[in-house]
Amino acid sequence: MKVEIAFRIIGMIILAALGVYWGTQFAELLNLSQTQASIITGIIGAIIGFIFTPYITTRPAIALRNNLGKLSAQTLVAGLFGLLAGLIIAALSAYPLSLLPSPFGDFLPFVGLIVFGYFGIIVFVMRQEDIFGVWRRLTGRSNDEISIAGAPPTGEDVKRTILLDTSVIIDGRIADIAKTGFLVGSLLIPRFVLNELQYIADSADSLRRQRGRRGLEILSLLQKNEIVPVKISDIDVEGVREVDDKLVVLARQLNCPILTNDYNLNQVAELQGVSVLNVNELANAVKSILLPGETLTVNIIQEGRESGQGIAYLDDGTMVVVEDGRARINTQANVSVTKVLQTSAGRMIFSRLEENPESAGQ
Repeated sequence: MKVEIAFRIIGMIILAALGVYWGTQFAELLNLSQTQASIITGIIGAIIGFIFTPYITTRPAIALRNNLGKLSAQTLVAGLFGLLAGLIIAALSAYPLSLLPSPFGDFLPFVGLIVFGYFGIIVFVMRQEDIFGVWRRLTGRSNDEISIAGAPPTGEDVKRTILLDTSVIIDGRIADIAKTGFLVGSLLIPRFVLNELQYIADSADSLRRQRGRRGLEILSLLQKNEIVPVKISDIDVEGVREVDDKLVVLARQLNCPILTNDYNLNQVAELQGVSVLNVNELANAVKSILLPGETLTVNIIQEGRESGQGIAYLDDGTMVVVEDGRARINTQANVSVTKVLQTSAGRMIFSRLEENPESAGQ
C-alpha cells in the first residue's frame, strides 16, 4: 500500500502540472483568465492522477507478477526462447518488408516484429515438453531431475522431489511408507507447510493440538530416516495466501508431484495438471485381493445393517460382511467370499458362512 500511495502522489503531481500547463493554453477557449483556468485544470489533473495512477502502474505490475508466479519455470524459459526466436525471424524479414511500396514498407516491419514475437512464444510454450524432452535426451538428464532454489542436482537428489502436504504428515503413514523404500526421490517440506503444522500444534483445541504434535513427531521420524532424504526449504510462493494453493503453484513451478491424503487438494491439483500421490489410494491398492469362492477365517464382532448380517474386519481394515453371521458374533468363523466391492471409502467383501450356526454348535 505504501508503494501505491507513493505512485498516487507522483501521478497527482505530474497530472496537476500538466493541468496547469493546459489551462494556460486553453484559457481563451474556456472564457477564463489564465490563472483561473490553470487552477481548475490543475485541480482536475491532480484528482485524476490520484485516482487512476495505480490502475496504469502498480496494479498491472502486481497482476503480472501474480500470473507469472503461477507459471512453471519450464514455461517461462520456453516463452523466453520463443520470443527470442520470433525476434530473430522478425529481424531477418524486416529488410525485405521495408522494400515494399509505401505505405506497406513503412509499417509492415513493425507488424512483423509483433506477429513473429507472439507466434514464437505461443509455439514454444505449446511444444515445451517436446523441446525440453529433446534437450534432456541430448544432455542425458532424466525427466524428473530438478533443481531446488537454483542449486544443481547432486548425488543426494535422487530422481525427483516430492512435495509433502500438512495432512499427510499428520496422518503418520508416510513414515512407515518411507521406511519400506518404495518412495523414490527426496521429500521436500516448504517452510509454509511447517508453519501451518506448528500453528496446529499450538492450537487451543486439544484435538487439533494433539494432531499437530503428532505431525511434528512424524516429521522428526522422517528426518531420522536414512532411506529417503527429507529437506525443509524456505522456498515460497508470492501473491498466494492459502497453503493448498501455494503447494499447487509450487508443484507446477518445480514440475514435481504432491504427496497428500486430502481429497480436495487432490482434485484441485489434478484439475491444474499437477501429479498427486495419494496415500489413501496406495492403501487401497495394497490391500489383499480375494476372489469369489476363496475361504478365510474371520472374527465377527458386530451386527450388519441388514437382518442377520455380521461384520468382521481383516488385518488391513477391509470390512467383511457375513451373511447370517449375526448368530456368530464374538466368535471366529470360516467364510466363503461371494463378492468384492470397491468403493470410494475402500474395499468391502461380501461372504457367507462355510457352515451354518446349527452345525457349528453341535
